[in-house]
Amino acid sequence: MNYDEKYMRRAIQLARNGMMFASPNPMVGAVIVHNDKIIGEGFHHKCGEGHAEVNAVASVTQPELLAHSTIYVTLEPCSHYGKTPPCAQLIIDKKIPRVVIGSLDPFEKVSGRGVKMLKEAGIEVVHGILDDDCQQLNTKFITAHTLHRPFVTLKWAQSADGYIDHIRTESTPHAARFSTPQSSALVHKLRATHNAIMVGANTVINDNPTLDCRLWHGNSPIRVVLDRQGIVSVNSKLLTDNPQRTIYFTSVERKEISPLVTQIIINHDTPLSEILTILYKRNITSVLIEGGATLLQNAVDNNLWDIARVETAPFSLDNNGCVKAPSINTTPTSTQHIGNNIIEIHNHN
Repeated sequence: MNYDEKYMRRAIQLARNGMMFASPNPMVGAVIVHNDKIIGEGFHHKCGEGHAEVNAVASVTQPELLAHSTIYVTLEPCSHYGKTPPCAQLIIDKKIPRVVIGSLDPFEKVSGRGVKMLKEAGIEVVHGILDDDCQQLNTKFITAHTLHRPFVTLKWAQSADGYIDHIRTESTPHAARFSTPQSSALVHKLRATHNAIMVGANTVINDNPTLDCRLWHGNSPIRVVLDRQGIVSVNSKLLTDNPQRTIYFTSVERKEISPLVTQIIINHDTPLSEILTILYKRNITSVLIEGGATLLQNAVDNNLWDIARVETAPFSLDNNGCVKAPSINTTPTSTQHIGNNIIEIHNHN
């Protein structure tokens, strides 16, 4: 392993610390090296706060060494003013003579401009070091800014005979439970790693969910309700609990809903692809679609998904099954056993 790969691997390790709070920004790690010794490290902790390069520079106790050092960054330093000043300019101002970059930034406001800015300042720039590993680190971010739609994860749980719900009766009024306490915690972890979580109207009507991540440490995602016909109760939890965290798609404006809810008017036949584009334009780079079956199948049929997480319980519903699980014609890329349940991960393409 050469020196550049050695320190880039450390930068990747650091970047992963931002998994829960950096989004919708990418996870980024930075390492500053002088004479084969690390003198500074940092990662992007939280969206809106200092970037990895800023934190790495701030950690250096002998700043006079910066002018004789190399900084390793997993993603191309930004070149524009966003919520923080451009990191490329910070590197220039600190007179760091060499920059090693893992992958270039696909975001159109950066995309090569950071490298150009550094080179024009006379700084030596090397990029493409462990490029694949660095891109894998930010699959959601890169997919969003390449396809101009959020990275989409599909998630459902099903019985062994392929149903996602049972017939509701007075004695069984709630949705069938397929998950275990352990796998439910993992679902909440999954929620915490996405900007938004989307459900259809029937899921809200039948289950009145909260869609938070109370079983895992992290930010609860923005709730997205797709209610084309405007039939969801105005008293549902998604429209009354933390309404400012809800985006509501409907065909007719509903004035009785809290003004804190973001209402977006669509047509009855507005395609899911357009809805995802609207979310992308609102800086949502990842969406977890949890249901129902029609919405999930719509995403599958229109190739609007990137990963599917399918949990199968070890029992059948037989004649009590009423909603068939979505059909996905791919081979699982990984399988995990949680108790007697099986979780399969499918990758699209």
